[in-house]
Amino acid sequence: MPDRQPRAIVFAGFLAGLGLTAALTGCSSTNPGGEASTLRIGAIPDQNPEKLNRLYDTLSDELSERLDVPVKYVPVSNYAAAVSAFRSGSLDLVWFGGLTGVQARLQTPGSQVLAQRDIDAEFTSVFIAHGASGLKPITSSDQLVQLKGKRFAFGSESSTSGRLMPQYFMKQNGVTPEDFAGGRPGFSGSHDATIAVVQSGAYEAGALNFQVWESQVEDGRVDPDKVAVIWRTPTYVDYHWVAGADLDQRYGEGFTNRLQQALIAIEPDTERRRTILDLFGAEAFIPAADGDYAAIEAVGRELGKIR
Repeated sequence: MPDRQPRAIVFAGFLAGLGLTAALTGCSSTNPGGEASTLRIGAIPDQNPEKLNRLYDTLSDELSERLDVPVKYVPVSNYAAAVSAFRSGSLDLVWFGGLTGVQARLQTPGSQVLAQRDIDAEFTSVFIAHGASGLKPITSSDQLVQLKGKRFAFGSESSTSGRLMPQYFMKQNGVTPEDFAGGRPGFSGSHDATIAVVQSGAYEAGALNFQVWESQVEDGRVDPDKVAVIWRTPTYVDYHWVAGADLDQRYGEGFTNRLQQALIAIEPDTERRRTILDLFGAEAFIPAADGDYAAIEAVGRELGKIR
């Protein structure tokens, strides 16, 4: 893998002061017939299954062609299941969020970050509110206090952009989960579900991945008369590909590097590759390294999500 310096994590005042939907089994590098074993890829289920199946099935075809090994997408039921499957060796390559990627690597010695999208180095979350909530647009982070007493929804409990970083920024401004209505937040399970529960009025406000918000708006799935963005967070590093420790042993020396190169070589020069990048909401994948996520690890430890 290419040498590179860990990218600086940009956000104001930062660092100042984990069942599968299908049974998974391990496998060796070759089957009795001498054919290469299947490279199993997975992802945190941050959006609806239909979109995820289309995305990762298409990517599997692309990687299989580039690497000359069978590649299969194996869905998981939740964020924690993705981490568990990677730790057990049931998944070989996983698209993680910032927090889950750190959790997975810490639990899987020898695993490594390979790549991220061009948008992941400076990612953001958006806070949204229902029109009848009485919440006003936030122009300064200290105004986050107006969320106290409101029905507030995060996405998955292990989401970086839908829970970890929004909670961190609120904490920095005097708002804790206990300050929400009922003394705790709700968890929708995914970013698009957060939009749905706020738009319906079940929750007065919520936080989610900015990219999913913009995609849902573009697709006409958001009613601007019912829900709107009231605040965008400072930037932080987020999603990334993490590879298992034994890929070179199973597929031959240098395979992990070939896998990284296969990811970052995806350009919008064919219909399939354009589809992949479009579904990922990116223009390219770029190299990334473990050290890029040190700040996310620090926040995870501060908020008790990493021990």
